[in-house]
Amino acid sequence: MFNSKSKSTSGETTAGSTSIIGAGTVITGSIHSNGDIRIDGTVKGNLSAKAKVLIGADGVIEGDIEGNQADILGKVTGKIRVTDLLYLHGQANVDGDIYAAKLQVEPTASYNGKCHMGANVVELLPERASVVNE
Repeated sequence: MFNSKSKSTSGETTAGSTSIIGAGTVITGSIHSNGDIRIDGTVKGNLSAKAKVLIGADGVIEGDIEGNQADILGKVTGKIRVTDLLYLHGQANVDGDIYAAKLQVEPTASYNGKCHMGANVVELLPERASVVNE
């Protein structure tokens, strides 16, 4: 009934796919995606994607974000780590530290936190490093 070419034999989401969390949806818990992800609802937990993260104008994230790239139009309360470009659009509201190779901020976006930029800054991962007490 279905063409076998449309099936994925690896069991993982293909890199070209996009997951969407619609407006009005509230998810409590962490989300991990192998492809792009768009959030127009609310996520109370951490978000991790191997590709691009897009937080829509009505999207709300109460947790940390990790990804290759991120476009933020909504509200984020937590750390953002991207290995490439972080773009704060429109009425974006970010309250948390940023770790990004590149950052682009529109004048209408607001941001409160520390900014760490550069190609090697995402590799540092300060909160994951072991702390040595002397």
